Amino acid sequence: MATVDLRDNLLGISWVDSGLVPLLNPGNVLDYFSERSNPFYDRTCNNEVVKMQRLTLDHLNQMVGVEYILLHAQEPILYIIRKQQRQSPTQVVPLADYYIILGVVYQAPDLGSVIGSRVLSAVHGIQSAFDEAMSYCRYHPSKGYWWQFKDHEEREKSKPKSVKKEEPSSLFQRQRVDMLLLDLQQKFPHIYYQPKPGEKPVPVEVKKEPEPPADTVKQEERDPVKTTPQAPATKGPPEKRARLQ
Repeated sequence: MATVDLRDNLLGISWVDSGLVPLLNPGNVLDYFSERSNPFYDRTCNNEVVKMQRLTLDHLNQMVGVEYILLHAQEPILYIIRKQQRQSPTQVVPLADYYIILGVVYQAPDLGSVIGSRVLSAVHGIQSAFDEAMSYCRYHPSKGYWWQFKDHEEREKSKPKSVKKEEPSSLFQRQRVDMLLLDLQQKFPHIYYQPKPGEKPVPVEVKKEPEPPADTVKQEERDPVKTTPQAPATKGPPEKRARLQ
């Protein structure tokens, strides 16, 4: 696996020298930035040439190449340093900006990096929302699609389950039902019965009483039977038994 050079992408790192932070000011901030341990500093720049020849920073305008300048200072917290390519005493091309906050050096991101980071964050949020929504989706061939949320399941579990108690029937209801069933069984007797499970049902022979002729029924309706009153039964006197002397 190939090693990745930190200079390829310096947006995710920072640098600080804790020994010189309390002494920062507009006069020495470029010397602080030009420390050899600073990964943001290019040692082939014109600032190194001026430092080696012990010249002032005003000579940078007469040179051509990469240089660092103090762009903005807000003492004692914020300093902004710009890296630029000088082509002539009056023409420069900005390359990168660095800001120092309380002695910690960061590289300012360019516009493309800012837009790419925001787009990546938005896409990640949308993808996470879709994944979470799909985790609540349920499907069954007979029911179709529906949503099943975790908070809804917890609410259903926390609800007390009410059990309906079945009221027993009264004695009057049981006797009344038995009487109705017996009456229906007498009116509609069983035609078939099964001796054993799995056997063929056997028909039941129902004996029908012979119906009296119609003339006899009409005669009985015309001449009702006369009943003679019977005299009440009388008991005789009790028998006398001989006494034993």
